[in-house]
Amino acid sequence: MIRIVKPGLIAGISAVAFAAVATADDIDEVTLSVVGSWSNLPLYQEYESQYWTETLPELSGGNISVEMTTFDQLGSDGSDVYRMLSDGVYDVGMTVADYTVSDAPELEALDVPLIALEADFARETVEAARDWVADSMRERFDSHLLAIAPYPPQIVFCRDEVAGLADLEDRRVRGSGRMTTQFLEALGAEGVNIGFGEVPGALERGVIDCAITGAGSGYNAGWWESTTHLLVLPLGGWDPVVTAMNLERWESLSQDTQALIQDSIIAEFEDAAWEDAMGALERDLACLSDGECEIGENAGMTIVEATDEDMQFAVEALTDRVLPDWAGRTDAEYVERWNDTVGELVDIRVETD
Repeated sequence: MIRIVKPGLIAGISAVAFAAVATADDIDEVTLSVVGSWSNLPLYQEYESQYWTETLPELSGGNISVEMTTFDQLGSDGSDVYRMLSDGVYDVGMTVADYTVSDAPELEALDVPLIALEADFARETVEAARDWVADSMRERFDSHLLAIAPYPPQIVFCRDEVAGLADLEDRRVRGSGRMTTQFLEALGAEGVNIGFGEVPGALERGVIDCAITGAGSGYNAGWWESTTHLLVLPLGGWDPVVTAMNLERWESLSQDTQALIQDSIIAEFEDAAWEDAMGALERDLACLSDGECEIGENAGMTIVEATDEDMQFAVEALTDRVLPDWAGRTDAEYVERWNDTVGELVDIRVETD
């Protein structure tokens, strides 16, 4: 379990242990306004909402209260969450890092396609990137990084039969972020930018042929009603969701309050979300096909596993085109920081001019 240790805390102390030794006088009496991610997906329903509206108020002895909504309930597509957070519209915001890359291109590389096929390694890459993500959030959005949690791996739903990556050529495919869209184009597909909520209708009308999202997200959103085949390859990475607090608001809190929030959000929210992600794909694929499904009816989709040839083709596209393109749009400092952290883990180095 990863624990953030603050000055004055015993090394390794957990959020629950801290709450036990802290008194009500140690924790500020505050009401936080919080904006979560997609309201219809499990990350919000099972983890974000639970932490902010129940766990944190309880750990604070009732001193911290939370008013919570989600960006889609506010009518946002998620791309402006951190801009509004920077402006102090609310205290805490969370959204998919890929949604914000027009403001912070370095955040694209938090979610590189294909570099992590398993959740435990995906988390290693996130941990490696945490320091420069924190710096990006502070520099770009005047905010303090609190947590980075995953959606399950982003895989490919298609309306018609596919047997592998080669079958995506010339098809119109909705990507899950800018880097993923460029990756699709490197494979010969036409990358299409469509909001998550618009995908079912676009698939139904044939506006797009395929779309990328997490298996569970696609199941819960009913994408299987308009698709037949599922290519199980994380072309969209893991869509990490970054949680941050407005920096002025963060710095207004006492050290004890900061420590409680930072320690507990890792132990009670982030750790739990990553642990669930490790088994989520298998469970979700069972529901999308004809396996044992505890949450609803089986979708009956055809599961297509990636071949060794698919992987080789995909990695070549990633290293020859996608990452160099990202480096050309990103501050050289962040490219080098990616090389020295995530790049070291996956044995990839992106050269800068």
